[in-house]
Amino acid sequence: MRTFFTSIFLLLFFLLTGSVAKGADKDIELIRQRIIAETLSSDVNTSRIKELIKTIREDGTWTGINYADTSKTAFEHGRHLENMVQLSRAFVKKGTGWTGNKEVKQTLYATLNYWLAHDFICENWWWNEIGTPNALIQVLLMMDKNLTKEQINKALPIIKRSNLQAQGARESGDRIKIGGIQAKTALFSYDTTQFNYVIQVIEGQIKFVTGRGMQYDYSFHHRDDRVNNTLSYGSDYANAFAEWAAYVAGTKYQFSEKPVHQLIDYFLDGICKMMPYGKYPDPGASNRDITRVGDLRSAGAITPERLLKVTDYRKDELEQIVKNRNGEEMKAKPFGKFFWDSEYYTHQRNGYFTSVRMFSSRNYNMEYPYNGEGLLNHYRGDGTNYLSRTGTEYYNTSPVYDWQKIPGTTILQKPLLEPEKEVQKQGTMDFVGAVADGLYGAVAFDFTSPHDPLRAKKAWFFFDTEYVCLGSGIYSETNAAVATTLNQCLLRGDVTVMSGDREQTLPQGERILDKVEWVFHDSIGYYFPEPAQINLSNRIASGSWFKINRQTDSPKEEVKIEMFKMWINHGSRVAGGKYQYVVVPAIGKEDLKKYAAKPSVEILSNTPEIQAVRHTGLNIIQLVFYKNGEILLPGDLKIQMDSPGILMLKTEGSGIKEISVADPSRKLGKIHLRVNRKIEKQGSNFNARWNSAENSSEITIDLPQTVYAGKSITIRLTTF
Repeated sequence: MRTFFTSIFLLLFFLLTGSVAKGADKDIELIRQRIIAETLSSDVNTSRIKELIKTIREDGTWTGINYADTSKTAFEHGRHLENMVQLSRAFVKKGTGWTGNKEVKQTLYATLNYWLAHDFICENWWWNEIGTPNALIQVLLMMDKNLTKEQINKALPIIKRSNLQAQGARESGDRIKIGGIQAKTALFSYDTTQFNYVIQVIEGQIKFVTGRGMQYDYSFHHRDDRVNNTLSYGSDYANAFAEWAAYVAGTKYQFSEKPVHQLIDYFLDGICKMMPYGKYPDPGASNRDITRVGDLRSAGAITPERLLKVTDYRKDELEQIVKNRNGEEMKAKPFGKFFWDSEYYTHQRNGYFTSVRMFSSRNYNMEYPYNGEGLLNHYRGDGTNYLSRTGTEYYNTSPVYDWQKIPGTTILQKPLLEPEKEVQKQGTMDFVGAVADGLYGAVAFDFTSPHDPLRAKKAWFFFDTEYVCLGSGIYSETNAAVATTLNQCLLRGDVTVMSGDREQTLPQGERILDKVEWVFHDSIGYYFPEPAQINLSNRIASGSWFKINRQTDSPKEEVKIEMFKMWINHGSRVAGGKYQYVVVPAIGKEDLKKYAAKPSVEILSNTPEIQAVRHTGLNIIQLVFYKNGEILLPGDLKIQMDSPGILMLKTEGSGIKEISVADPSRKLGKIHLRVNRKIEKQGSNFNARWNSAENSSEITIDLPQTVYAGKSITIRLTTF
């Protein structure tokens, strides 16, 4: 581990203060100054400071802020707190034109005194234990001796509501963030004993858990509902630890190597693998936050930059994420990863990123719409399959979204959704999972809707230049129509369709198209192995943020956006419905025509018992067995399974060179299969025995157990 801040910070501190606090620990001084320097590093908006000075009222308040409403959906007081931080920064930072300015100081005093006199408490605990204390400690650290003793003495009890015994300081959740505020408070007071204690607590939060916190697959659960919170609370968790790893690096308080390395593994193999190019949040991993303006914007580079200054561990990968996030490059190493603890699969290639989000009897479908956010999120866990080429395809589309046509889902189309309290449901199905070998994967969803009388067998098969989407056994017993949505995203350019041997570029509107062979939009091809009837809309959609997010600062005006939407209408009272289509991202229209004439994938089965696809170019066969059974594959290769499971074969000639298996039900200790090829191999978790009488090999593979149940296992072998 190497130091990333130098003695220049100490020099800067001495220049600013003239001396080191009496009896102070030099490491404490260095850490304190690092924090102050970073807090001051943000720009000062001169026009904003002028406006704050001009509009401050005599009592220390500003117009436009509702100081009376302290409910969970309001608390506009956060704007007041941010104004205090901005004024403090303007007063202290050198070269802003406001340094030491009397008007700035008077304005800050007025607004700070007003807050200290009223001590606003929000119904949402987060403000009381994180939001408000965090703003006030920033003010204290920046202003320091420029504040009166009375102001400091009144502010500290409010700040100290953020402490490791507070309600929100739950293990592996907001504990690091709250601990960080408590550590800054200790630094302000030069309490080295308290600071040392908090730093040890922060370090101890980097660990695998089976409840709240970092899961063994590198996803993150904030609550006992086991909803995937990796890109919300899980990112805050990583950011807070990286922040403190940087602050204490090179001092006697620095973190040990093990938690730093584990945090980097979590950042790269968890957080970044849920983001196109490690840069943009995947809508499929978002929860109620998707209904906030700007939520899907690019992530900043500060966390990987901090980690790079602490250690060289996985340096090249961190540097690539920094380049991606800073807009220097858009590169990503290909991968296919299944997060078995969160029922979520992601697939990255240099030209695109895609994902599948599911739920099961082990996980709830979606985060509850806390604080009036995510009011229409009922179906966003039902096999969502978002697709990103640039990472911006869904940016700020939420106010105009059709929330019953989520990409990848099969949903009953109803006049109205249930009340918001019905958004979160626990699944009833066990067979939900994926097989993945780190590069390719197949996903299976034995879907039963918790909201509607609807069920289906849904599967996705992921390769390099394309992926295959299959559905079978679709059943619904109501008069409402059932729709499977291929995509719903920003409309970007023309939409071209090949149907009935006729190629046409569609004008804006909504229509039903028959005998569709392929559709092309925004460098993405949608190919139908069997010509299909589809519904397609490319027109302006309207809505509002306030309809989906009841926070008082949620915009209420009408929003209009040009949207692309495509779906298959299965009709009503569906009995045994099915669909099949191939998505070919990062392709030109002419190349899509060539692909449609000679596709690389072959659908081998799409029944409620077996769904299977072969990629002829990669020599990969992926199979989902919803029950025990057998299938005869090309090349006279027969596979028999004596239980449900997912299987991926990599073939060479007439033989099999690799087998990957997974148990989505998490009930099996072993998987048994039989192939009509001679395989003889033994290992610690694998046994293959040739049975000449039956002309087949009996294969037994031990499956991962306990916290790794649901994870895939890959066996390399030789066939004869």
